[in-house]
Amino acid sequence: MAAPAPVSSLSPPEVPMELHAVNRKKLLDSFRGHLSASSSPLQGFVFLQGGEEQNRHDTDHVELFRQESYFAYLFGVIEPGFYGAVNIANGESILFAPRLPADYAVWQGEIKPLSYFKEKYMVNYVYYTDEISEALNNQFQGSGTPLLYLLYGLNTDSNNYSKPADFEGIDKFKTDLNSLHPILTECRVVKSELERAVIQFANDISSEAHIEVMKKAKVDMLEYQLESLFLHHTYMYGGCRHCSYTCICATGNNSSVLHYGHAAAPNDKILADGDMALLDMGAEYHFYGSDITCSFPVNGKFTPDQSLIYNAVLRAHNAVISSMRPRVNWVDMHKLAEKVILESLKEGNLLVGDVDTMVKERVGAVFMPHGLGHLLGIDTHDPGGYLQGAERPTDPGLNSLRTSRDLLEGMVITVEPGCYFIDALLIPAMEESSQTSKYFNPEMINKFRGFGGVRIESDVCVTAEGCVNMTKVPREISDIEAVMAGAPWPIEKSNVPYMNGKT
Repeated sequence: MAAPAPVSSLSPPEVPMELHAVNRKKLLDSFRGHLSASSSPLQGFVFLQGGEEQNRHDTDHVELFRQESYFAYLFGVIEPGFYGAVNIANGESILFAPRLPADYAVWQGEIKPLSYFKEKYMVNYVYYTDEISEALNNQFQGSGTPLLYLLYGLNTDSNNYSKPADFEGIDKFKTDLNSLHPILTECRVVKSELERAVIQFANDISSEAHIEVMKKAKVDMLEYQLESLFLHHTYMYGGCRHCSYTCICATGNNSSVLHYGHAAAPNDKILADGDMALLDMGAEYHFYGSDITCSFPVNGKFTPDQSLIYNAVLRAHNAVISSMRPRVNWVDMHKLAEKVILESLKEGNLLVGDVDTMVKERVGAVFMPHGLGHLLGIDTHDPGGYLQGAERPTDPGLNSLRTSRDLLEGMVITVEPGCYFIDALLIPAMEESSQTSKYFNPEMINKFRGFGGVRIESDVCVTAEGCVNMTKVPREISDIEAVMAGAPWPIEKSNVPYMNGKT
C-alpha cells in the first residue's frame, strides 16, 4: 500500500532582513534624486512612526498587532511602538524602540536590549523613543535644525491619509509633509527579487490551501468551514498568522456579493447541491500577501450553465495574462477582459448585438462592476495605482479600477475578471427605457437570476518579456473536477482515468 501523500511540501522560509535594507537603499536613491532635481541639500532624515497596539473598543483585550505597512517595508519590524529614520546624508538607518517598564518581563516576556534589535533588523543604530530628539540632532551632519521628511499622503484605494510621525519634541524640528509619500509609494510599486520571493511563498501556501479546500468541500458543509480549512492550512504549514484580508467564502447567490464575508454576512450559508462556490482567500507571510480566487461547483461537477459562465471568465483571465508585458495599459486589459466575457455571453445567447458596441456602451460593467485587478505587495491593495500622472477613468466599471497605469517590469498585480448576476445592476440595464436593454435576452438572463457569480483571480508578476503567473491552482474545468474527485495536483493527465475521457 502506497504511503499517503504529504499534506504540504512547503515549509516557512527565513526572510533575510537584507530585503528591507534593499528597500531603504531604493528609497534613498530615489529621494536623493528628487532632492538633487530640486536643488535641495542632501541632508535631513526620512522619519516614520510604526504602528501601535490597539485595544478592542474600551476593553483591555489587545487586538493581534500587525505593523504599519510603510514602516514594515523599510524596517521589517514586527514589534509595536517603534520609530525609524534614514539619514539622507550617509544612508545610515536608525531604529527607536520603546523603553519598556520592568513588569513587562513578568507579563510579556524578556525585555530585549537595544543590541538585539540592531542585529535583528540590520540597522546602524538603535536608541529608545525618549531619545529621538537627542539622537537625531547628534546624527545630523548639516548646519542648523534637522529637517524631517514625514509620511503624509492619500491612499487612493481607501481614500484615507497616512499619518505623519509625531513625538514629544517634534516641534523643535523642521518638517516636510509633501515630498516623502509619492517617492516612497512609487518605490513600493516595483518589487525586488527578495520581495517577489516572499510573495511567491505566500502564493504557494495559499494555492496549496485552496486545493485542500477544493478537495474537502462537500454539499451540506457551511461556508465558514471552508474558511477554517484555508486558515488552518496556511497557518499550520506556512506559518501565516495573518490573512491578507477577510476571507470571502461565498456559495450560491452569495457569490454575486462582491465583498461577501463581512460581519453582516459572515460566511455562514449551508452549501447546497448545484451551488457554485467563489472562494477569495489569501495568506500573508512576513507582511507580504497573496490574493487568490477559485470558483467551482460544490458537488464537484460543472453543469452546462456553470461551464458557460466559468469558461467565459477563464478565457478573459487567460487572454489578459497572455497580453501582459511592460508598457501595456491596464485600462486596455480591463476592456479586453470585458470583451472576452461579453463574446462568451453572446455565444451562450444571453446577449445579442455587436460586442464592440457593448464595450463602448459599458454593458460589461453590468456583469463585472469591479476593476480587473490591483497592485499587490505588503498591502492587498498596494498603493501607487494613480501615481505618475495616471488619472482615474470615470465610465462605469472603469471607475472601479485601482490603477490606470501602464505595466512596469517587476510589478505584481492581480488578474481577477468576474461575471456576476446582480439584480441591482441587471434590472436597470434591462429596463425598456435603458439604452442597453436591446443587448439582453431576457429569457436567458432570467434563467441565471440567482446563479451568483464566478471570479478567477491570480497574482501575476510582470517580466521584461511578458509575465509570470505566481498562483498555482487548477483552472481548467477538467482539472478542477479531477482534483475534487481525488486526483493529485499537479495532475499527470496520462495517469488519471478521468482525464482520458473515462468516468
